[in-house]
Amino acid sequence: MLKLLRASPNFRAFSTIVNPSKNTVSVGGVNYEADNFTNITEKILSYNGRNLHLQKNHPLSILRQKIVNYFYTSYLNNKGNPLFSVYDSLSPIVSVQQNFDNLLIPKDHPSRAKGDCYYINQNFLFRGHTTAHQVDLIRSGLDNFLIVGDVYRRDEIDSTHYPVFHQIDGVRIVHRDKLFGDSMDLEIFEQHYKTNLNKNIPPEDLQKCIDQNKQPNHTLEAVKVMEHELKQILSELAKTLFGSKIECRWVDTHFPFTQPSWELEILHKGKWIEVLGCGIMRDEILQNTGVTNSIGYAFGLGLERLAMILFDIPDIRLFWSRDSGFLSQFDEKKPIKKMKYKPVSSFPQCPNDISFWLPETMDLEAFPANDLFDMARDIGGDVIEQISLKDKFTHPKTGKSSLCYKIVYRHMERTLTQEEVNEIHKKIGETLAEKLGVVIR
Repeated sequence: MLKLLRASPNFRAFSTIVNPSKNTVSVGGVNYEADNFTNITEKILSYNGRNLHLQKNHPLSILRQKIVNYFYTSYLNNKGNPLFSVYDSLSPIVSVQQNFDNLLIPKDHPSRAKGDCYYINQNFLFRGHTTAHQVDLIRSGLDNFLIVGDVYRRDEIDSTHYPVFHQIDGVRIVHRDKLFGDSMDLEIFEQHYKTNLNKNIPPEDLQKCIDQNKQPNHTLEAVKVMEHELKQILSELAKTLFGSKIECRWVDTHFPFTQPSWELEILHKGKWIEVLGCGIMRDEILQNTGVTNSIGYAFGLGLERLAMILFDIPDIRLFWSRDSGFLSQFDEKKPIKKMKYKPVSSFPQCPNDISFWLPETMDLEAFPANDLFDMARDIGGDVIEQISLKDKFTHPKTGKSSLCYKIVYRHMERTLTQEEVNEIHKKIGETLAEKLGVVIR
């Protein structure tokens, strides 16, 4: 449910075939045929199965359980049992249909680009959001559930971005009888839409939302009841996590699979920070799963973003540390407010610049930066702390274009030697030249 990433329409990606000799990608014992969409790398594959959100006493697992317990106690059935069910072990490999089509994401949406996703082949990819499982679970008969898992997106490199992170997605669907009870004069659907629900309504008609109030087929009463419940339950979640005095605000936004949609922001250290996205589910999704005379809400939040705030964790790479000095600081039996990260030690940065000429056929804006980031991760792993664009220019006489990136190296658990850094830096330059045809300056 979080915002979908954007990519340049001129993106030119390289393909990494994990097993070139067999032209296959093997994940979890299953072999997938590689093709020109394949850009998954060995480094990204190495994260699969770590399941940090299920690791005892890990900060992500502690936060996951805190949120799950909140929904367990907030929604109970008539027997006093939790209404929400939890799915936290679903395979991260999904189809293009699951990740995009089922959620009404347009065919030309930039989030589908190879620059944003890790594709196994043209039909399968590592999920870009846990929302990818939403439709399958609804079709199985579920109407109140949480999905927790790792998601994969090609992204920049800095202290708050990582190619793998963790999300919690939630869905609640309410039938008309439960929404309005004995109020027989209230309906979920406008009458002129209700009589045509199973007919071909023009897509452009269903997608209108001029004033962000509602989808055209929903009554305003139904949307407002669900909006009130949604915002109340998520505002209380924020107070449960961050304290009763936390200042919150709602901001209108847009997602392809909800309408209207909102983001919840909290005021943290003088800055407004987005902590989740949510909205009223597109009725087409429910109709396509066989759910009728019902309305639903959905939300999604990133565990790392919240955990970094709650535990004062300064660098997202720390979540993947196996160092006992980091992991021993967290105990699921303690209150969150008493678990604040304290640096085990501080090691110096080793910054190096890498400059190169682009091929004559590639302009500055078309350079696939995410390819550079992935190559660097494959070679240097988590030793690479940050990569940022330092300079770009086009030679006035030759017309050749050049880029300069600053790569910051720092090990989380020891001091790096300059020799180690030089070796990694050299390999990155050689791979960059081989894969993208640049000329190192």
